[in-house]
Amino acid sequence: MAQNIIKLTKSGVEKLKNELEDLKKNKRPAVIDRIKKSKDYGDLSENAEYEDARNEQSFIEGRIQEIEHMLKYSEIIQSKHAGEISLGSVVKVQMDGEKLEYEIVGSAEADPLSGKISADSPIGSSLVGQKAGSKVVAKTPGGDMEIKIVSVS
Repeated sequence: MAQNIIKLTKSGVEKLKNELEDLKKNKRPAVIDRIKKSKDYGDLSENAEYEDARNEQSFIEGRIQEIEHMLKYSEIIQSKHAGEISLGSVVKVQMDGEKLEYEIVGSAEADPLSGKISADSPIGSSLVGQKAGSKVVAKTPGGDMEIKIVSVS
């Protein structure tokens, strides 16, 4: 079965590696210790602390598997064309009179509150392939947005 490649920036890969290390070295042992201690509180069927610790352990193990999968099938992206917006580009734009800066990333790494938008998002997809000085219209759920591209790096 063919796996889909997960496109990440170099900093995104490092962030995932750091999170994985923290989960394995700190959070996993802490939750295991918490489970051991909660067993001393009595009947496990009525032990809220035990149930909470088991739920946290499930979350941690799931996240470890998710990160390992992402790293296994990741491809580090780099801007391919000088001056043209692609994955890995940092773009300064002007929208609704406001100047904003975005990094164009793969969907697995997107975090709009940190200025990282997916190339698959309405705004990201309208920017990919464009150059500084261009004006584009992004079709968003809230309506069309006119975007002026100030610079690309």
